[in-house]
Amino acid sequence: MQNSFRFGEIFPKKIVCFFVAAFSTMSTEVFVLFEGYSRTEKAGKIMKANCTCSLIKNSDLNIIVDTMTPWDKDRLVQKLKDHQLDSSEINFVINTHGHSDHIGNNNLFLNAIHVVGQSVNKGDEYDLEAFEKGHYIISDQVKVIATPGHTLDSVSVEVKADDGFYMIVGDLFEKEEDIKDESIWREAGSEDPEQQRNHRQKVLSSADFIVPGHGKMFRNVYKIRTLSSRK
Repeated sequence: MQNSFRFGEIFPKKIVCFFVAAFSTMSTEVFVLFEGYSRTEKAGKIMKANCTCSLIKNSDLNIIVDTMTPWDKDRLVQKLKDHQLDSSEINFVINTHGHSDHIGNNNLFLNAIHVVGQSVNKGDEYDLEAFEKGHYIISDQVKVIATPGHTLDSVSVEVKADDGFYMIVGDLFEKEEDIKDESIWREAGSEDPEQQRNHRQKVLSSADFIVPGHGKMFRNVYKIRTLSSRK
C-alpha cells in the first residue's frame, strides 16, 4: 500500500508503517458534525454561509474535514466531545479549499497534519510532493484527491466506509439541488467551470454518498443515471 506520510523527523518510517498498516484494517465511519448552508439576504446584498464540517473515524485515526469559522469554536469543541474526542486527538485536518468559512478553527488541531487544499504541512514542514500524482493517500480507506474548479487547489476526500463509498467534496457541490440547477454552483464562484463540471461528473459516477460544501449529505441516486448517459 502506498502512503503519503513523508515528514521524516515528525513521522519516522518505522512508526509510519506501523500506523498505516494498523489503520488499514480498522472500521471506518463518516459523521456530519454540522450541515453547511448558504443563502442571500437583504435583496441579495448579504450572503450568510458556513461550510459542512465532517468527522472521519477509523478507530485511532480521527480526521476532521473543513473547520468552519472562528466563531464556531465552542460548538465544534463540544461536538467533538460528543464523539468522545478532544482536539488533540485529531490526526488530520483537511480543508477542501482555503476560503475563510472552511479553515476558521484549524489552530485547534496542533497535533494534526494539515491538508489545506493541495498544501500539506505540520508546523513549518511542508510535503512538496504530496499531490504530485493528483492525490494524497492517508490510509487504504481515506484518500484526498485534487478536484480543481471552485478554486484551482480544491480537493475532495474519498472514504471507503463500512456502509458505502463517501465523497466529501467541499464546494465542488454546493448542495444537492445544484445537480439539476447548474447556476447554483456557478454563481457560488468557480475559478474553472469546465474542470469543476468534469470532476462533478466523476463524483456522480462513483460515490454512494456525497457530502457537499453547503448543504445536507445525500445518497447518490444519480449514479445509475450518470453511468447510463455515458452509454
